[in-house]
Amino acid sequence: MADLLALSNDVIDNGLTDRPFNRINNELSEVADGLAIVESFSHSVVADTGDGLVAFDASHVQTGQQIVEAIKGWTSDPVTHIVYTHGHADHVGGSVAFDAAYDDITVVGHRNVDVRFDRYAATNDWNVQINARQFGGVSGDYGMGELPEFIPSNTHRPDHIVDDHDVLQIGNRTIELHHARGETDDHLWGWFPEEKWITSGDFFIWNFPNAGNPQKVQRYPIEWAEALRKMIAKGPELLLPAHGLPIEGKDRIARVLDDVATSLELIVSEVIDMMNAGEVLDTIVHSVTVPEDLLSKPYLRPLYDEPEFVVRGVWRQFGGWWDGAASRLKPSPDAALATELASLAGGVDVLIARAQIVAEQGDHRLACHLADLAGWAAPADSGIHRERALIYRGRRKQETSLMAKGIFAAAARESEQIAGSGAD
Repeated sequence: MADLLALSNDVIDNGLTDRPFNRINNELSEVADGLAIVESFSHSVVADTGDGLVAFDASHVQTGQQIVEAIKGWTSDPVTHIVYTHGHADHVGGSVAFDAAYDDITVVGHRNVDVRFDRYAATNDWNVQINARQFGGVSGDYGMGELPEFIPSNTHRPDHIVDDHDVLQIGNRTIELHHARGETDDHLWGWFPEEKWITSGDFFIWNFPNAGNPQKVQRYPIEWAEALRKMIAKGPELLLPAHGLPIEGKDRIARVLDDVATSLELIVSEVIDMMNAGEVLDTIVHSVTVPEDLLSKPYLRPLYDEPEFVVRGVWRQFGGWWDGAASRLKPSPDAALATELASLAGGVDVLIARAQIVAEQGDHRLACHLADLAGWAAPADSGIHRERALIYRGRRKQETSLMAKGIFAAAARESEQIAGSGAD
């Protein structure tokens, strides 16, 4: 078993960024007496109650069986309860394997988990495609025909429904469950008052918080920060996230959670102040930042989501979808605008040539605008799309967040398909 707490202490106390703290190995490590974590794409945190096991999250459908095998290698006691911290696919899909391995499992979840599952069923193909793009693929990678299930239709739905708060007494463990909106509207975090353990789900992920995902539903950074502050107030001595390493020590946990809460509060405060002052989204997006001393911490680097996306999420939550530019309230089709601008510029070749120059000068944002205009004006021109793909490949290399990398790679592949290059 790995000494996860020693690794975590070393990373946090010394500001290290060269250690593997979001590991996917499906291996179980005991972190306290009767408490273990199976590290996976989403972890399963398992507590021995003396009357069966409680697992916080079941991981993904593709890793659920490995999670079950790891637990069985730790103890022969059965899993009697699964607590969904929330209904994302990587936290619930593995319940299929748990159901096959154990009898009479009770699944605990917030009331909105059922609503989420219904939404996933209604928008299955959309969710499959955006997840493929987010994690490096692109719509179309699945080929023709029916797309796979985003979550299995036999994913175990909650049997025990939680609203705002609940207390479970299972064997010798008392577990308080608290609902708060954050990454999702169905999120629970758990508190073991006697042991002073917190299971935090995705409220803490060892990355900048996923509070602004550009392709998915609304996130809630205000309530997210409030939840983190409530966790701090409990005085936890062990924090057990669903991604990344566990953290021990009251002061260390408080410092880490405070940094995450502060980063969200700063963004929300500045965006709302600028909205109240009448600023448009374009100005706000290019003005609001998080101090570099926060973003450089090993548990706050923008390697998945990033502050700019959270800014847009705050605007969307309070200001709707219109960005404040009158022409974009009811815009002309992209292709029509692009064709007109290409005509004014002297042709699409002029636009793509300028995009190349601007990219070489380091202004990748502007280069992508120009490349898109050229591509929209000449949707079947293999030469134009070959250059557009190169520009987006270059843009991808400049980005830190997985979300941005995935979307820019998708744009490149889109043009590579048109160009017939097949480049990877």
